[in-house]
Amino acid sequence: MKLTRCAALASSLLLAAGAALFGAGQASAAADFGYVALGDSYSSGVGAGNYDSASGSCKRTTRAYPALWAAAHAPQSFAFTACSGARTDDVRASQLGPLNSGTDLVSITVGGNDAGFADVMTTCVLQSESTCISRINQAKAYVDTTLPGKLDQVYDAIEGRAPGARVVVLGYPRFYKLNGTCVAGLTENERAAINGAADHLNAAIAKRAADHGFTFASVAGAFTGHEICSGAAWLHSVNWLNIGESYHPTAAGQSGGYLPVFTNAA
Repeated sequence: MKLTRCAALASSLLLAAGAALFGAGQASAAADFGYVALGDSYSSGVGAGNYDSASGSCKRTTRAYPALWAAAHAPQSFAFTACSGARTDDVRASQLGPLNSGTDLVSITVGGNDAGFADVMTTCVLQSESTCISRINQAKAYVDTTLPGKLDQVYDAIEGRAPGARVVVLGYPRFYKLNGTCVAGLTENERAAINGAADHLNAAIAKRAADHGFTFASVAGAFTGHEICSGAAWLHSVNWLNIGESYHPTAAGQSGGYLPVFTNAA
């Protein structure tokens, strides 16, 4: 009986020691975790407000999904280099510095500016339906012919600098709820064409991400019911007083749309 009790005590002590060591390992792994957030205005947080003045024209904000995720998960290192207006070449030239062999997680949105997103929306708002559709088709042709190679260059560079990182490539939302609450502005044909162009862009990005072994995270589902013309929009419509925020996620779009999608993928 005495030996049995001793054996039980010894077993308990070993289990406790093992649990302590395992817990210490988990804590160490958490403490060493490094996250780098790259990309364009959808990652920097344009449209969400409360911009960090130190980020200048990049318009980074604590309301953007990368900063919200970092605040919730407390990685040991967090580098936020996403910048408003960034194209693929800009990411390669000025955003990859924090990446290294110790980087565990990378997020990125990029490709919309390369495809001429801002010009497409300006054309559609200011010019005729036929001109709008023509500009959309021009952007889609760029996505088919040129953008894949540009994305490959960025993804290759990320792989080269952070070979062990999990890379989450996030897409773009559809902008309009068709047959929704809007009674003026673009025609339904224009809205449908813009949504189709967003899907076209996302499909191209998803294909390149998959070919690099990255995770593509679609936000289209998260924004369903919260598009422009939905009555509960998480996206700014055209804003003549602050044109740069037009067609970008609001703070609710970052926290309710992008953040949960990224959290699930990360």
